[in-house]
Amino acid sequence: MSGIGENGADFLVVANRLPVDLERLPDGTQRWKHSPGGLVSALEPFLRTHSGAWIGWPGVADAEVEAFEEAGLQLHPVRLSADEVQDYYEGFSNGTLWPLYHDVVAPPAFHRHWWNAYTRVNQRFADATAKVAAQGATVWVQDYQLQLVPAMLREQRPDLKIGFFLHIPFPPVELFMQLPWRTEIIRGLLGADLVGFHRPGGAQNFLWLARRLVGLEPSRGAVGVRTRPGVVQVGDRTVRVGAFPISIDSAGLDALARKKDVQARAKQIRSDLGNPKKILLGVDRLDYTKGIDVRLRALHELLENGRIDPEDVAMVQLATPSRERVEHYKQMRGDIEQIVGRINGEFARVGRPVVHYLHQSVDREELAAFMSAADVMVVTPVRDGMNLVCKEYVATRYDLGGSLVLSEFAGAAAELTSAYLVNPHDLDGVKNALESALTIDPAEGRRRMRALRRQVLTHDVDRWARSFLEALGTQTAI
Repeated sequence: MSGIGENGADFLVVANRLPVDLERLPDGTQRWKHSPGGLVSALEPFLRTHSGAWIGWPGVADAEVEAFEEAGLQLHPVRLSADEVQDYYEGFSNGTLWPLYHDVVAPPAFHRHWWNAYTRVNQRFADATAKVAAQGATVWVQDYQLQLVPAMLREQRPDLKIGFFLHIPFPPVELFMQLPWRTEIIRGLLGADLVGFHRPGGAQNFLWLARRLVGLEPSRGAVGVRTRPGVVQVGDRTVRVGAFPISIDSAGLDALARKKDVQARAKQIRSDLGNPKKILLGVDRLDYTKGIDVRLRALHELLENGRIDPEDVAMVQLATPSRERVEHYKQMRGDIEQIVGRINGEFARVGRPVVHYLHQSVDREELAAFMSAADVMVVTPVRDGMNLVCKEYVATRYDLGGSLVLSEFAGAAAELTSAYLVNPHDLDGVKNALESALTIDPAEGRRRMRALRRQVLTHDVDRWARSFLEALGTQTAI
């Protein structure tokens, strides 16, 4: 592909955040640092090999930043005011859509001023994209923060080929129908040529809503909808709808885990933990959908019932800071830290806590070392679009060691069927799976991990991106 020429970019990614964050330092200067987000982790390995443009917010309110190039990517910052960060991002995106799309694990709030900010910011993203895109360019819009962009962009630039991918679950119809602006969201997404989801269920929910909310309004000159599966007819345009399970740079992680210094660090981690017989590991953004409390309660009961010996087991929970200013998240952090304190208060001894809780981000090498050191990876979200951490764990286990306990409500469960699949609402089931994973016969463990690795190494992020872009009908990255 031709990348960026005088007439604009031929291939653009539009996402809420840039792949780098602007950081303001105490001395008043600023610098760019790599963004830790899951979206960046998924897309960046693919995009680095395809010169193009990325449009997104730099992560700081009221930042006036010109477009610049970073490691082969043209970055176009979109400015958000402090009020817009509060209303569009923390408000509508994360206070309305996030809980609604995650099965109303927490109650969503429906505020009109949040919706107005969401509309206004989506328009700004669409305007920025329309300016940067070359004639006939391919634009790939990402995730729930920008669901109005496809239609807004289509209105300005009908020459563009537009794809949209949702990185979180798309909710059941009955839940989505609670949203006061449900029709506007569906119309926004129908501006794309291809709308992608992780799972077929999300695609089916969207198709039903397109028929129900848009197809039944012919009196307003609205959109007629066909009933053929996977296709919605919008005027003279055909919109395709499909499932594209996202993945990771599995070969890259496999190679990283094999490095001598990573393996040395993994041994050091085991030593620092007191060389327990078994290490449990959780790695999550600190979010109420991730089920961190579920695994801690299960561990507490296993210890309390004497089913596992605190001398034999150590658990490390890495909790990446997330949405620190949102009240619900502050409360959740307090609850989790209270459970950690209770477990250690009851079962630790001096110098040997049972749970090591780190509320901080770790870099990629350190994460690979933790995963290499862990005997059991515990991934127990109550709802998750995909969850890439479980795939990352599998990719690091070239030694065929380790076991994976995985919630059946993570999208990845449909692919990683050799994991110990659990219902996170069933505490006894989670306890039984943890105990089984901790006591698994090594030969059985290798058999399970071999099957998991076959899936993860074959279906990588490059394959995901290519399959989406092929379905979009573009030659951009093929």
